[in-house]
Amino acid sequence: MPTSPLDLLKIDHLLTDDEQDIAATVRDWVDDRVRPNIADWYERGEIDLGLIKEAGALGLLGMHLTGYGCAGTNAVSYGLACLELEAGDSGLRSLVSVQGSLAMFAIWKFGSEDQKQRWLPAMAAGEAIGCFGLTEPDFGSNPAGMRTVARRDGDGWVLNGTKMWITNGSVADVAVVWAQTDPDESQSSRPGAGVRGFVVPTNAPGFSAPKITRKLSLRASVTSELVLQDVRLPADAVLPEVTGLRGPLSCLDEARFGIVFGALGAARDCLDTAIRYAAEREVFDRPLAGFQLTQAKLADMALELQKGFLLALHLGRLKDDHQLDPRQVSLGKLNNVREALTIARTCRTILGANGITGEYPIMRHANNLESVLTYEGTSEVHQLVIGQALTGENAFG
Repeated sequence: MPTSPLDLLKIDHLLTDDEQDIAATVRDWVDDRVRPNIADWYERGEIDLGLIKEAGALGLLGMHLTGYGCAGTNAVSYGLACLELEAGDSGLRSLVSVQGSLAMFAIWKFGSEDQKQRWLPAMAAGEAIGCFGLTEPDFGSNPAGMRTVARRDGDGWVLNGTKMWITNGSVADVAVVWAQTDPDESQSSRPGAGVRGFVVPTNAPGFSAPKITRKLSLRASVTSELVLQDVRLPADAVLPEVTGLRGPLSCLDEARFGIVFGALGAARDCLDTAIRYAAEREVFDRPLAGFQLTQAKLADMALELQKGFLLALHLGRLKDDHQLDPRQVSLGKLNNVREALTIARTCRTILGANGITGEYPIMRHANNLESVLTYEGTSEVHQLVIGQALTGENAFG
């Protein structure tokens, strides 16, 4: 009797009953609502935005946060949910991750009580969609160089600038936008020391979010540019509890943690597909699964998937114990996304020409993982983070 890849190590034994129940609930929802439709959504370059309210009803939005209508689950449960979501599609996990770990987390962690009460309950329910504006056309890995600026204007602020590659941007109700403030706003000369976060309603005059089209990856995800032209905001639009790059970077750590688990979902779906296909496909009058080279590929991929899961689970337990270091998240994202992409590509070879069609999920996952590999910290950036931890030398720049 064949054994599924994650059952070889009896990994479920490492999870609590509640964690397994959450994973099963999300898996069932993905099977029911996403799998029958995702190939068409991906081909058309769209996603059913009704999923956001359904995700809210399931408690998935900001699920690892407490209060304000959030579920307050542990970090491992959130990670498992990300895994199941990305087994459906990376775009779906991105939708949930940006909502909860970037936009909601920023307000929850650094916002005023008024900002939290205004936005978090609606975002947790999926009644309001959020986005996170940090990356710019010329500044991705070096956010300290951002050109978006916020200047004082009487009691308020005026924002000008452009953000790029913003998930949910053109469908969002609220944007958390990071900008350089006036020089006298910061007493430090460190790059990025004057960066502040702003809670920007997307109906504010001067705010626009053109949708980015012609993507070959993450097609079932809304990706946009944010354009801010003299966007006037009241004084209380600023996130009061943080100044400097520590704010946006800590939000990215939250989202990267979800990716550590999420990428494994895409890999698992590819591997499950390849195993089923190899059992059914006959080559030279034998099942493809009966050939040594096929089994060698499957064994190597199953091993990497299990190792990646154990790494993710370890990081999740550290996070739940409040001991997780951002450098450890870099280890997780670097390894798990890289290995997930390798698994997707190898599974494609098992399916041969069928692997490139939309009838199977493998090429879709592989294309998506190309984006996951570079967003929220490229592999090279994470290598430098780890290298600095090992040597004490800063090799950035």
